[in-house]
Amino acid sequence: MKKEYKILDKINFPEDLKNVPDEDLPEFCGELRNFLIESVAQSGGHFGSNLGVVELTVALHYVFDAPKDILLWDVGHQAYPHKILTGRRDKIHTIRKRGGLAPFPKREESEYDAMSMGHSSTSVSAAIGMAVANKNKKNHKQVIAVIGDGALTGGMAFEALNHAGDIKADILVILNDNKMSISPNVGGMNNYLTRLISSPSYQSLHSKGREFLESLPSIQRFLRKAEKQAKGMIMPGTLFEELGFRYYGPVDGHDVKMLIEVLENLKKIRGPKFLHIITKKGKGYTPAENDEFSLHAVKPFDPCTGKKNGSTKNSKSYSDVFSDWVCDTAEKDYKLHAITPAMCEGTGLKRFSKEFPKRYHDVGIAEQHAITFAAGLSHEGKKPVVAIYSSFLQRSYDQLIHDIAIQNLNILLAIDRAGIVGPDGATHSGSFDLSFLRTIPKFVIMTPTGRNECYSMLKTGYDHKGPAAVRYPRANVKDEYSMTRNEAIEIGKADVVCKGKDIAILAFGPLVENCRKATDELGATLVNMRFVKPLDEELLKNLAKTHKYFVTVEDNAISGGAGSAVNEFFAREKIKVFIKGLGLPDKFLDHGTREEILIEAGLDEEGILKSIKSFIK
Repeated sequence: MKKEYKILDKINFPEDLKNVPDEDLPEFCGELRNFLIESVAQSGGHFGSNLGVVELTVALHYVFDAPKDILLWDVGHQAYPHKILTGRRDKIHTIRKRGGLAPFPKREESEYDAMSMGHSSTSVSAAIGMAVANKNKKNHKQVIAVIGDGALTGGMAFEALNHAGDIKADILVILNDNKMSISPNVGGMNNYLTRLISSPSYQSLHSKGREFLESLPSIQRFLRKAEKQAKGMIMPGTLFEELGFRYYGPVDGHDVKMLIEVLENLKKIRGPKFLHIITKKGKGYTPAENDEFSLHAVKPFDPCTGKKNGSTKNSKSYSDVFSDWVCDTAEKDYKLHAITPAMCEGTGLKRFSKEFPKRYHDVGIAEQHAITFAAGLSHEGKKPVVAIYSSFLQRSYDQLIHDIAIQNLNILLAIDRAGIVGPDGATHSGSFDLSFLRTIPKFVIMTPTGRNECYSMLKTGYDHKGPAAVRYPRANVKDEYSMTRNEAIEIGKADVVCKGKDIAILAFGPLVENCRKATDELGATLVNMRFVKPLDEELLKNLAKTHKYFVTVEDNAISGGAGSAVNEFFAREKIKVFIKGLGLPDKFLDHGTREEILIEAGLDEEGILKSIKSFIK
């Protein structure tokens, strides 16, 4: 039965929130947190991170004037409370569903979402650009970037911090810290110090003292050095001070009144400011506090127990197959090192991290570093395996070329979340990896159709002398029609699933199964291509002698993908055939289930059959 919320029911937009007496704000935060638990329990979605920013979100909207003032959420999965307070409370149950709210801030969805954000470490760069533009326009917008401690591990964030300090950008960066070991520093003394150094009286004294000391350079240098040493003893902000920021904190991120007081003070201070707050992921909901990963993003669950609704299926995912392979291989080969950019559980490396801790490397949200780090390992005789999401691999393109391919190093990319990802939307869709990898010389690229083939391709890529990639979707995996586990695969060799005439369907990866209805109804030849690079050119030549129509099917952008490779081959060899490419359209696909998006793209069984019939007609 839906609960009634005494204060929340009256709040639709931030201006309504400003009418709430400050003594009622802790109660309001409790209501907001309960509403969040109730809503996400029904709909599923990101959970623990949102519970942790309730007080911060309330304080930000209480003090600042969005959308005039700009709030940027990095990476954005903690923006549910923000959405609730900005006119979208009645739609929060639709989050991540087809036609519903996006799981991240999205410009097209609301004027309060200043920038679409789904990847980490981008907020500070965007904030600087906005602040510089506003300065040129001579307006007084406040620009606030909220960044998590995980996102702060990304190199882009530090590049931006360095730039902001150098140009004295008028921005406020808030570090939402729920992982670092400095949390014991939160307490009365730190709260008192932050109130003190952010207060107008201290700032006035500090500014006047600086003006006076400018005429006494030697004393100024001495006092500045002493100030930094003193701050270093009681605060962890020396690094940010060195980057040119005024550092404040750490403070309790769940004390809403304290946050409002500090933010009101910082609102009056110009230049780059850095506020460090300590929060608890999953705050206020015991199961989420005790299990930060499992309840980071959830399916519908029982709010009383935290357990998922419905029966638990025992089917394996492609990530599970990778987990089995990497652990099996590491037992036999001590040279194997596994690397991930902050995606341990998602890529299936949790078991490996426990069984082989000395050969497990989580480098943080630093995809560029992950690839070049792997290059260094390979150079010294190790055999690195990089487990990474397709949409995050995009961020390391230069390193793939410069540090891996040009030097022909032995590295295996295990590319998870390739193709259609689903509820996380366009920012997480793995639509482009075949297109951008295929252009790089020396790479071998494989697309498995099922459990045993995935296992064997990982082995094939690992044993290959040079860079190799195996890409697979976020989906349950089936036992395919052929192959035994660990069977060797000849590089560049496709597999003819069934022979027909006139029409040849060339399928890449799991979409082989979606082609069976068209194959049966049209009497077509179905080929599991297996390799995007190198293609089985001999097979293509032979098929061209007996088949008139060719249809390529892939879970990747049509532009530059596997189908383009086939088309380029026929053009290069001057082989005249009718060819049609089926894949993801030239647009960003909205969030929804994998099945819903496949239907929209025409890559379900009926869509593929319909497209082929239309083509040969």
